[in-house]
Amino acid sequence: MSGSLSSLNTALTALRYQRVALDVASNNVANATTEGYTRRRVVGETIGSASVPALWSRYEGASGSVGAGVTTRSVDRMTDDLLDARSRRENANQSYLDVRSATLQRVESGIGEPGDSGVSAALTSFRSSWHDLANDPGSAAAREVVLARATALVDSVHAQARQVSDEQADQRVRLQGVVADVNTTATELAATNRALAAASLDGVDTSDLADQRDALALRLASLTGGTASPRSDGGFDVSLGGVPLVEGGTAHTLQIASGVTAGGGDDGQPVTFSITTGGAAPTTTAVPAGLKGETGAVADLLTTTLPAYAAGLGAVVTTLAGEVNALHQAGYDQGGAAGGPFFSFDPADPAGSLAVAVTSASGVAASAAAGGGLDGTQADRLATAGAAEGAYARLVTGFGTEVASVQRLATTQQLLTAQVDSAREQLSGVNLDEEMVSMLSAQRSYEAAARVMTVVDSVLDTLINRTGLLR
Repeated sequence: MSGSLSSLNTALTALRYQRVALDVASNNVANATTEGYTRRRVVGETIGSASVPALWSRYEGASGSVGAGVTTRSVDRMTDDLLDARSRRENANQSYLDVRSATLQRVESGIGEPGDSGVSAALTSFRSSWHDLANDPGSAAAREVVLARATALVDSVHAQARQVSDEQADQRVRLQGVVADVNTTATELAATNRALAAASLDGVDTSDLADQRDALALRLASLTGGTASPRSDGGFDVSLGGVPLVEGGTAHTLQIASGVTAGGGDDGQPVTFSITTGGAAPTTTAVPAGLKGETGAVADLLTTTLPAYAAGLGAVVTTLAGEVNALHQAGYDQGGAAGGPFFSFDPADPAGSLAVAVTSASGVAASAAAGGGLDGTQADRLATAGAAEGAYARLVTGFGTEVASVQRLATTQQLLTAQVDSAREQLSGVNLDEEMVSMLSAQRSYEAAARVMTVVDSVLDTLINRTGLLR
């Protein structure tokens, strides 16, 4: 359309476009602190002349058509797919390391080494009591002290074994909760995918749904390390180790295949997972090992880290009992009888079942000579034996090294994760200064378009109401 009336329409398109720009800027400001919100930007498009000219509908100026105004082509979310994918991956690694670091630090605190109340101190005290008995083999009090220190050592070992066992039980319960959270989040993502597909077909704005989709995908990545793949309809597919968990509008079910019973117990197997599809003919597919996120961290703790320490503590107890029993059985008690086993334990659970087998002070075999003489040779040998101490020191040192290594990795990963999230926030986060500039620009543009409309109205008033008047 050409002529003066077309200028009204051009000004009207400018008013509509700048109103949208103001609305978008206002919405950005309102959601500046909303978690998961992605900044929007209005993309304008000029309205050019018609591609097929019509008679009496062309501009008669020297330069041809000047256009017909502006229209809103789209309202875009300020995102970068590569940054989003990188953020999901780094947050999955961060979650994995944070869970491992927090758990191992808690176990390390419970071990209490070095300290005055740990197994190491109890071992030292136990050896010292044998040394005191070697110096005074006829003392009933010294024999009682040996038994008392041995009982204290047993209690220290039990406490440490129980602490590790309790941590394993807590982690099994935690894993069940995490898996339930994964399935709930997967169901929500599938519902969001369906809503996105329907909204795309209807041609309505899908920005809020896309924000929700991204937040759910990030949550699944933090929980499992799952890989999100974009779909043509705007949704996300998520897979764990190549096994689909979410396919469009369908969410499958993650299950604990082994390692944890339904009641939170331990079935003695490594922790593994499977995904079961729904429908009339459900199928179950094993998930490959190596999950990240919180799920992978708890699975690794239950399968490798905590059982390895428990086995190491059991080996220390086996060494201690074997060494002490061999020397004690080679000696003679206060009555001259050959000594029996000093410690007893169940080979299936050495640390949890360790006990003092000697029930009386007179049964402590401190002598190397038969006949009940006041000899402390065997007690001296028991005082200086140290195979168990060396094994325990290696166990604790190795565990401490692992804890320190995980802490360093978590700290390093935090720097990388923060860098990626910062880059993502710079793009998608709301900057109030930028929004203020956008609002002022839209305001001035709106005022200018309104002024154009006022001028054209005045021109048309002159043309219609005053042209041709003779007075």
